[in-house]
Amino acid sequence: MMVRDLTIGVIGAGSTYSPELIDGFLKRQDELSVKRFVLMDIDETKLEIVGGLVERIALTFDKKVEVVKTMRMEEAVDGADYVVTQFRVGRLPARARDEKIPLKYDLIGQETTGPGGFAKALRTIPEILKIARAMEKYSPDSWLINFTNPSGIVTEAVNKYSDVKVIGLCNQPITTHNYIAEELGVPSEDLYMDYFGLNHLGWIRRLLLNGQDITAEAFDKIINSPRLDHILGYHFTKDFLKALGLLPTGYLQYYYHTEESLAKLKSQPRCRAEAVMEIEEQILELYKDPSLNEKPKMLEKRGGAWYSDAAVAVMSAIENDKKELHIVNVPNNGAIDGLPRDSIIEVPAVVGKQGAVPLVVGEIPMGIRGLLQHVDAYENLTVKAGAEGCKATALVALCSHPFIKSTDVAQRLLDELITANQPYIQLS
Repeated sequence: MMVRDLTIGVIGAGSTYSPELIDGFLKRQDELSVKRFVLMDIDETKLEIVGGLVERIALTFDKKVEVVKTMRMEEAVDGADYVVTQFRVGRLPARARDEKIPLKYDLIGQETTGPGGFAKALRTIPEILKIARAMEKYSPDSWLINFTNPSGIVTEAVNKYSDVKVIGLCNQPITTHNYIAEELGVPSEDLYMDYFGLNHLGWIRRLLLNGQDITAEAFDKIINSPRLDHILGYHFTKDFLKALGLLPTGYLQYYYHTEESLAKLKSQPRCRAEAVMEIEEQILELYKDPSLNEKPKMLEKRGGAWYSDAAVAVMSAIENDKKELHIVNVPNNGAIDGLPRDSIIEVPAVVGKQGAVPLVVGEIPMGIRGLLQHVDAYENLTVKAGAEGCKATALVALCSHPFIKSTDVAQRLLDELITANQPYIQLS
């Protein structure tokens, strides 16, 4: 098969994650022939710093790769074969507000979950749809690979309100998969993780090693491991995990241990966004070094492990029609019983040139059915509110989230989120 030369557009390229992404292409040069990276960001200073490092990394590729830096979104999508979105509307100060404002109402303050994720979605949906419109005009055959959080909601907005081919990604499933393989002492490529749910609301149902079901012994080892909190992202209690019969991933701490999580967030001297701001300053200083031509070790502190592996592997699976299994965010299309066909779910899917086809999950276990449907309804309504700019729908969406116990609180919270997020959230 003839390998074509690719143009990759990156929107939000001033992100400190960009060198990680480019490094992923560097590792897969035998699978993907990139001729051009178009890096787009509205922050000119960060674009120059991060873009400079990307240019130096590009020089280490086996063949010449052009790197273009632009502040025009249309230029990043024009003629692109793949468009990667990794932007943050309002930047880190907006994330800090997302994390702090809900705490005033005794609610979880988190970047992607609950009211914080709701505010981020309302800021982001109008912008991702502008990108989708540009892709429809300038690169109608290209793929949108979305990493922008909340990934499931943002991907759902593109899928419902545009004709763009889109796959949403998150690094959490691949991170959990690799941590489990490490704990079991097996090669990650030999381990299949039967995972299902929504983005940042996922459970592991079974584990297979070279096709053999090892769920019972593997779950027992994981549940009793002193590294349980590292593997799953939270130290869920053994009795609960045994009773549930599933392994929940880290973000479920906010649902299964809401009071404890809220108390921990309130007790911290600063929110995660403020810590990330400090880390980013240090990383950007490293990026300025003209002798640096690889991603620095310190980037691991920023989070996002295996980000490039997830992104580039999926693009390679599409480009080379590999029909490989990857955990992605895609339309349900009947894979999970009891959810709308156009809800975006996070499950293993067969990925090839036609896109991603989700594996059938079937019936939702009774112990998690209500929660999964509850959050899915909230996500559906949030997409509608963000895409249509409707305040009434936004209120119903927020009231539909499991964290919200009072519509009066939801109304006050919504008003404060809208005010704090001007000019990004425009609802009427």
